[in-house]
Amino acid sequence: MRQRLLLVLLLFSLSAVTAFAFPLLMSTASERTQQFVISRTADLDRFATLPSDVVASEAERYAEVYGEEIVVVDAAGTPIVESGMTADDVSAQIDAALRNQPAKQVPTVLPWSGGDVLFARPVGIGTKVAGAVVLRASTRVAALDVARRWAIVLAGALLAACACVLLALVVSRWLLRPLKELDRGVRAVAEGQRRTHVADTAGPAELRALSESFNRMSDAVAEAADQQRRLIADASHQLRNPMAALRLRVDMLPSNGSLLTEVERLESLLDGLLALASAESTATERAAGGVEPELADLQVVAHDRVDAWRAAAQAEGVTITVDDRAPGLVRCAVSDLAQVLDVLLDNAIRYGATHVEVICDRATLTVRDNGPGLSKKDIKHATERFWRGDDSRRGTGLGLAIAERIVTAHDGKLTLHTDGGLVATVQLPKEPLL
Repeated sequence: MRQRLLLVLLLFSLSAVTAFAFPLLMSTASERTQQFVISRTADLDRFATLPSDVVASEAERYAEVYGEEIVVVDAAGTPIVESGMTADDVSAQIDAALRNQPAKQVPTVLPWSGGDVLFARPVGIGTKVAGAVVLRASTRVAALDVARRWAIVLAGALLAACACVLLALVVSRWLLRPLKELDRGVRAVAEGQRRTHVADTAGPAELRALSESFNRMSDAVAEAADQQRRLIADASHQLRNPMAALRLRVDMLPSNGSLLTEVERLESLLDGLLALASAESTATERAAGGVEPELADLQVVAHDRVDAWRAAAQAEGVTITVDDRAPGLVRCAVSDLAQVLDVLLDNAIRYGATHVEVICDRATLTVRDNGPGLSKKDIKHATERFWRGDDSRRGTGLGLAIAERIVTAHDGKLTLHTDGGLVATVQLPKEPLL
């Protein structure tokens, strides 16, 4: 952005300097040309009024002093004075002057102009022509004078251009410094720094106000994440104690099978809600600049959770195997990765599978079972909260929603599809090798 702004400012400045300098250069050249024409016309007028007996001596003296050639003829075209050139050399100009024709306009003298200019004037009063005077004048002196004047103008234009460049640099720095600070602040938040503030640097009032708004937003987002985390902790503490007391009293009642089932279901629902809130808190904390998550070894976590679930799987007649294809570290907390794997294994064991395979391939974790799977319609809703499909026995409907939220919070992706059973694939950011 700085380069584009500088380019626009410089183009505008150079255009303004050029628009000012070019007319001034041409005006200077025109003024010097006019002086040149007036001077030589005055010389012609003086020779035209001199008596015939002195015109020859004056012409010779003029040629010696100024180095310019003169021819004077009478009304019949007979040469009276030929100083440096003959009447035959300028016969066309002599004929035009004797016929009292207006002289051609002298072209503007420029620094690179060269050669001579012929001035012709009839001698006489009114329409009575008594002769003609032709003067060959050199433009060298006038061209040098124009060059000097142009050098002064161009030097001024160069100084003005340098001043414009300096002004453009100062203005661009003044305008873009607050934006640079904002960019630094946004990057800091994205990299996990909480309550990032940008400096109140000089700049337009609108950008300073934007910086202040960013600082307030950063504080508000961090405070919201803290409040959400405190709410989860308080809710967990306040709800678990009454639930434990209720469970104790239910256990003391006779014939409490159905009631105990409902209490267990309520406990499971409460645990699921707290887990989902925790996952969303993690996502909010990361978005607001939370701490960078720890690294997890995909194979170690997979073997640990499979060992933990093996007894429950065997009780349901389900076998679990682990396929280690390629090792890899992923950017995810070990506890979060274990919770995701618990959800996937619980779903596979609970809903009709007889064999579950866990595949570890670098940063990809796949849980494949040979159960009934899900239809394409149901797969679209499987990660929605409280969705349990057509089977009311499908738990609380929060498991896959929790897993999907945890994976998303760590910049990963959870996908489901049916291929001879349900296949759940978790892709997480891979820790690059140093």
